[in-house]
Amino acid sequence: MARAATRDELTDTAADAAIDQACRILRLPTIRDRHGEVAAAAARQQASYKGFLVELLSLECDDRETRRKARLVREAGFPRPKRLEDFDYTANPNVPAALIHTLAKSAWVAAGQPCCLIGDSGTGKSHLLIGLGTAAAENGYRVKYTTAAALVNELVEAADDKTLSRTITRYGRVDLLCLDELGYLELDRRGAELLFQVFTEREERAAIAIASNAAFSEWTSTFTDPRLCAAIVDRLTFDAHIITTGTDSYRLRTTQARHQATRT
Repeated sequence: MARAATRDELTDTAADAAIDQACRILRLPTIRDRHGEVAAAAARQQASYKGFLVELLSLECDDRETRRKARLVREAGFPRPKRLEDFDYTANPNVPAALIHTLAKSAWVAAGQPCCLIGDSGTGKSHLLIGLGTAAAENGYRVKYTTAAALVNELVEAADDKTLSRTITRYGRVDLLCLDELGYLELDRRGAELLFQVFTEREERAAIAIASNAAFSEWTSTFTDPRLCAAIVDRLTFDAHIITTGTDSYRLRTTQARHQATRT
């Protein structure tokens, strides 16, 4: 009667098939893809079994962390990729590079602090907002990006559909809410009150970062109720990092320089 082959007697083909199946069951894609090359390298280097196993597991852990960072960035919903290391500080010296580098470590997100980027269009606010959000996602935090108008519209629809509480809870659950284009459009009282509920849900517990083209003193144009405006400013500025990006548009200067170069 034929004896079944033990694992030590498996052919290379059978062993590869068994490893592939086990890795699929255990969801270890990196080990499945790279065990052959790592085994060959271990054989050449006469590595121990433990050394071979450590190398395989380290590769899986590293790749899993890379995939997790990419997933968190993707789930944040950024409209375009922007990274802090690509920001041109020489083009806008108003932006404090040292502070941005500190914020990139995301300790302020862990502390639940606000961050306010205030300046005219074309001064890099959205770049910094998305860059800070991307850094936070890559540091393991759950991030959500939206514009003020899109968020208010979503809240109004949720209120009409009787799902407002669930929507506010969902926005309160993320570690960092990145709110862009605050101050571009005037909000009616209902929209402002709904937005205030989101801020209150997150107050001193979860971080929020906003980008606005208007100074705080001008927010009465956006939030027409003075008392509600004051309450919103208070929520967003308490223990906040406030960065003023200035009034000189980098995009405008770049366009003007390009046109000047074509004339000469």
